[in-house]
Amino acid sequence: ITSAIAFDILPLKLHPFSQSTPTGLDCVGWKRRISSPVIADGSLDKTALTDDVGSEEDLYEDFRSSSHRYGHPGGGGEQLAINELISDGSVVYAEALWDHVTMDDQELGFKAGDVIEVMDATNKEWWWGRILDSEGWFPASFVRLRVNQDEPMEDYPLKVEGGKEDESSSGTRRFGMGQTTKDQMRTNVINEIISTERDYIKHLKDICEGYIKQCRKRADMFTEEQLKTIFGNIEDIYRCQKKFVKALEKKFNKDHPHLSEVGSCFLEYQTEFQIYSEYCNNHPNACMELSRLTKVNKYVYFFEACRLLQKMIDISLDGFLLTPVQKICKYPLQLAELLKYTNPQHRDFKDVEAALNAMKNVARLINERKRRLENIDKIAQWQSSIEDWEGEDVLVRSSELIYSGELAKISHPQAKSQQRMFFLFDHQLVCCKKDLLRRDILYYKSRINMDDMEILDVEDGKDKDFNISVKNAFKLHCRDTEEVHIFCAKKPEQKQRWLKAFENERRQVQLDQETGFSITEVQKKQAMLNASKQHHTGKPKAVTRPYYDFLMRQKHPTLPTTLPQQQVFMLAEPKRKPSNFWQNISRLTPFRK
Repeated sequence: ITSAIAFDILPLKLHPFSQSTPTGLDCVGWKRRISSPVIADGSLDKTALTDDVGSEEDLYEDFRSSSHRYGHPGGGGEQLAINELISDGSVVYAEALWDHVTMDDQELGFKAGDVIEVMDATNKEWWWGRILDSEGWFPASFVRLRVNQDEPMEDYPLKVEGGKEDESSSGTRRFGMGQTTKDQMRTNVINEIISTERDYIKHLKDICEGYIKQCRKRADMFTEEQLKTIFGNIEDIYRCQKKFVKALEKKFNKDHPHLSEVGSCFLEYQTEFQIYSEYCNNHPNACMELSRLTKVNKYVYFFEACRLLQKMIDISLDGFLLTPVQKICKYPLQLAELLKYTNPQHRDFKDVEAALNAMKNVARLINERKRRLENIDKIAQWQSSIEDWEGEDVLVRSSELIYSGELAKISHPQAKSQQRMFFLFDHQLVCCKKDLLRRDILYYKSRINMDDMEILDVEDGKDKDFNISVKNAFKLHCRDTEEVHIFCAKKPEQKQRWLKAFENERRQVQLDQETGFSITEVQKKQAMLNASKQHHTGKPKAVTRPYYDFLMRQKHPTLPTTLPQQQVFMLAEPKRKPSNFWQNISRLTPFRK
């Protein structure tokens, strides 16, 4: 295993754990030979996949029936090492890359960054673990094994009675070549960062040269639009990561790794890492497109032939396409561990500290954009439930429901107060009327362009513009037309929530402009189409289900026969049972009415 970390410092128990992407994806370095139809540039000979020589199925069977075996070893070495440690009484810790949301009481739920004690790693895809007093199964690919397994859970160093550091755990303890324990721990983390980065570059190269290059030669099978959907901007990521790993290696001190100063590299590339946002947002679409294509045997055989010719491990394409999603989630964990073992006097300390905050912000931005894109389906479903809708779709200008609630509205003097439901999105406020008999049915009435409005707080008492007495009121005033609307809440706290929501709406619009967030026309149309289909059938939509299951399609996990087959909802919230209209809206809204 090329990413295994091995050291000659005997007093420390160091273990060759892989920290790179899905379990087994670091096994890329073993010697393999293959007689394959390649042309001068190292790519697949196009004629080798045509009917003149044989079908994709024939090529696939030729490889399978040959004497060579390129199957994924199943993480056997790693699993064996982990289970030997566990059986010897050692405690093995892993850190969660992202949330594992589950509704199954036999599975272990956790949030990104949680530390899990691994208690059994016998099964390849599913491990048994514990957090505090909770135990259960969890997907092995959702976690990263800690580099320094012998370290206690508490922050280093430990304190003993009298306020002095315990000498057995402090940085004054030395091993070989004058290195302290803390320096050795830092060496371990630095080596992990460098080795996993090199492995990651290999994965990206394999995807770009092993799959994309071959797909482009088969215009009869793939359109450019399909390739863009499947692979997203992974070629841009590959170019970015090649530059990044070169910068890391320049800062890597081979003789004394603990002296390496890598924090500045992360700071330098923090802006470029935002390209992962586009990839992560597109990833569910990639999984759905692959799910559709692999229902046809021709594509299954073609993808397998590409994998074999590139000498890649035995994991399906959607497994490889997961690696960038995992990688951007892993950086904050690696930097947090590096900071833990970096002395404040180290020249790299301030840069690592700043890099950790920067990469947390990058991950937060990516997660926020992903959440926003997932919300557009909910907004489209909401609009499809509104009766008598007029004008353009909400998604034409908006992508976020900021707040919703009931208000009394007066649009001009002597006008009657009207009780209405209001939905504040970025850029617009939508007004609806409840059905008199069925209160869960809403009718569209109007909308207000928030870009033209200013919000005015109104004191309780008589309003001079409308010549009426108001309570818990505020106004929306149009700067261009002098149009004025007055709104009254039932309680003072409701009014304050609305005023806060209007501030949040303006802040969201400004942030979107600064970060360049936008939704493509294709995404808007698809969301409305999905909502329309669901509205007509009256059944819950299942269009995103393949994304929950895509990892399990690589090698569907087999749990012990004593347990029922597990069903896990991954990388997103679990699919909820159909609920009424107001519960749907409350999940969209960050406030409670």
